[in-house]
Amino acid sequence: MRTSEPKTIRLKDYREPPFLIDQVDLRVELFEDGARVHSRLDVRRNPSVQPESELHLDGEDLKLEEVTLNGEHLSASRYVVEDSQLTIRDMPDSAVVGVVTWIKPQENTRLEGLYKSSGMFCTQCEAEGFRRITYYLDRPDVMARFRTRIEADLKRYPILLANGNEVDRSPLEEGRHQVTWEDPFPKPAYLFALVGGDLVERHDSFETVSGRNVALRMYVEPRNQEKCDHALAALKRAMRWDEEVYGREYDLDVFMIVAVDDFNMGAMENKGLNIFNSSCVLASPETATDAIYDRIESIVAHEYFHNWSGNRVTCRDWFQLSLKEGFTVFRDSEYSADQGSRTVNRIDSVNMLRTAQFAEDSGPMAHPIRPAEYMEITNFYTVTIYEKGAEVVRMIHSLLGPELFRAGSDLYFERHDGQAVTTDDFVRAMEDASGRDLTQFRRWYDQAGTPELAIEDSYDAASQTYRLSISQSCPPTPGQPEKAPFHLPFELGLLGTDGQDLELQLEGSEPSGRSMVLDITEPRQEFVFTNITARPVPSLLRGFTAPVRLRYPWTRDQLMFLISHDSDGFNRWDASQRLATDVIEALAEGREAEVDARLVSACSALLKNDALDPALVAKMLSLPSLAYLIELTPSADVLKLHQAREQVLTSLARSLRDDLHEVYQRHPAPAAYRYTSEDMAARALRNMALAWLLSINDEQALKLARSQYGQANNMTDRLGALRAVVNSDFAEARQTLLDDFYQQWQADPQVVELWFAVQAASPQAGTLPHIKALMEHAAFDWKNPNKVRSVIGAFAGQNLVNFHAPDGSGYSFLAEQVIRLDPSNPQIAARLVSPLTRWKKFKPETADAMQRALREVMGQPKLSRDTYEIVSKGLS
Repeated sequence: MRTSEPKTIRLKDYREPPFLIDQVDLRVELFEDGARVHSRLDVRRNPSVQPESELHLDGEDLKLEEVTLNGEHLSASRYVVEDSQLTIRDMPDSAVVGVVTWIKPQENTRLEGLYKSSGMFCTQCEAEGFRRITYYLDRPDVMARFRTRIEADLKRYPILLANGNEVDRSPLEEGRHQVTWEDPFPKPAYLFALVGGDLVERHDSFETVSGRNVALRMYVEPRNQEKCDHALAALKRAMRWDEEVYGREYDLDVFMIVAVDDFNMGAMENKGLNIFNSSCVLASPETATDAIYDRIESIVAHEYFHNWSGNRVTCRDWFQLSLKEGFTVFRDSEYSADQGSRTVNRIDSVNMLRTAQFAEDSGPMAHPIRPAEYMEITNFYTVTIYEKGAEVVRMIHSLLGPELFRAGSDLYFERHDGQAVTTDDFVRAMEDASGRDLTQFRRWYDQAGTPELAIEDSYDAASQTYRLSISQSCPPTPGQPEKAPFHLPFELGLLGTDGQDLELQLEGSEPSGRSMVLDITEPRQEFVFTNITARPVPSLLRGFTAPVRLRYPWTRDQLMFLISHDSDGFNRWDASQRLATDVIEALAEGREAEVDARLVSACSALLKNDALDPALVAKMLSLPSLAYLIELTPSADVLKLHQAREQVLTSLARSLRDDLHEVYQRHPAPAAYRYTSEDMAARALRNMALAWLLSINDEQALKLARSQYGQANNMTDRLGALRAVVNSDFAEARQTLLDDFYQQWQADPQVVELWFAVQAASPQAGTLPHIKALMEHAAFDWKNPNKVRSVIGAFAGQNLVNFHAPDGSGYSFLAEQVIRLDPSNPQIAARLVSPLTRWKKFKPETADAMQRALREVMGQPKLSRDTYEIVSKGLS
């Protein structure tokens, strides 16, 4: 058992750095047994703070070889080396500090700092990885200009990359060479990047709005050179969109992307040199699904948009992480919505929010989007910081409107270019540009939890008025038992008896259209609508204008009405989910024995509705996930919920069998793959129909699946057929297709990850013995985070019925894997353990077993800071 707790870092303790760094000159020598890093830092005293005589530089796992001050070697009495710090005494007001360190990237299994992956040197410095390269003021409010010279063996590492523009290259003795890069823009160390490897370059170009030509370069291993076109095309679309929508032009001569197999994160926005997890950037029709294509489109845009919202303007400290991430997620979400279906994009975002972020808000790791404290910052790269942070920005957009929001973002970039700032600075720019007072709105940044809106309504036929009462509250979260009222936008419409939107007119006001955004600021507010000739059906929180839980006693008939008539596509989908959820919960609780015929009728009507977007139909027909159903239940019985959901699925499939076959035939696969909204929508609906049919062991559907699998010209259809068979009871066909799939794609790591995940996430295939067998497979690699996530992560996060096995074996299994991973990659271990921390959501015997697994992890003598924070909070 560890004898002391890791140090807690608190926002209230923030102090400006006593020293600043203006210029960094790096010389990095790469060798087969390590790397020598020469750093030259132009340091000056910060005039804004009380002078200090000592300079404290951060450093971890470094071998110090030399320290100089203004070119003179320092005696041992002038500096002190500790485990995580180099202290230089008697610092003058300004000086050039020289440091030489020796590091071993080949042994860096944490994948933080400089490490070697599949023969390639690369870096990951966010949040605090630069201190594993050299001693430095490794904090985001220290911004410097970097010049980086990289030296390496020419044959092994012909490609040498760093931030900025290339300014020099030359051969060296003994078959080595050097390339020098200079970044003219000041940046914090977390944005530093370096890559050295034997890579293939794919290139393109982009002409900016001012006529500048920017070279676009993508570097990959030779086997992946045919998978670059989509990412490069997405990059050009994102660059043009950012110019047109936000007025942001790219500022360097070159923009580079590198694909890396071993990477803890999805991607990293290093200035001018984005490093991507291979799974998030490589795609071809044969190897990537539509979902992966969409994901790449979004992530490429996200990392590019960071050039301004994160790089040119960065965060002052890590408590402000959502300043860059929330704003940029909102930007990439709007970009994605403009590229395809805005409604479907919104549905996907809200599904993630309701399932993952709401669960986080109700668990032990609940935190505001600007946390008050942390032990390990990598634990706060969460759905709260990212997705909820984006929702908060979206609410500002809704409250101000697009024109004033754009004025606010322009002011923000103009006012803070080249600075490290806070969320308050962002909100203040929005206030100053719009004239709106957002004082109360700021509570979203400081209060944790998901607000709940309770809606009551009444209709007075005599006065033809409709009265709507909205009450808000927010449950207690760790450290915050009481919450003040939030300020949020609430969009609604009212549907008349004919299904049409009614003209909305608040009492004492002029008519305001057929959809209205209300400002909710009080614990309870009442709104009276006039000239309503019959009781309407309310369409509430259209477009999900605020990240809240909505409580309103819709009847199933009202939900049927909204499914058929609501003009808001999101609420149409939401009504279908609420209807299905109500039916599943009634079955799980024993209140009903059979599936309500109204749900069958609604689904039948959707399948026959040619006027609706097939992508929206597929979303509306998709049953609520087991994870979402668990989140809605105070004391969840996973098996009962799973059985009820399966009962609904099989009942619908049997009742609609002919309709499903007809839909499948109505959307045949085209001769060639196209990444278009229309084709993707057709594939989504066709594969959904196939999966439903195989859920009832339809022999004809099995023949269709075999045929689709064998004849598919794209991975979406091939994997759709494979997944449908794997999730069916056709065990022989399942194994045959799985074996064939692996034989075809065993040489492609990204496709093998899909193969792993399809099995690990399947209730039928993903039993615990099979999961353990997958971990013994030759293609599984403990050092590769993607492989770990595709098996262990998919099992614990998606295969909930097997993970939550009544005997607790799934929990013990996860604890064992976390314990194994923690010494080598604590960041991944900490993320994997999270499902165990949500034990309060489950019935008592389940909760007890989950806590036992957590205590097993907690009992390890050398638990990392990352995992300790998650587990200790999970047990509290």
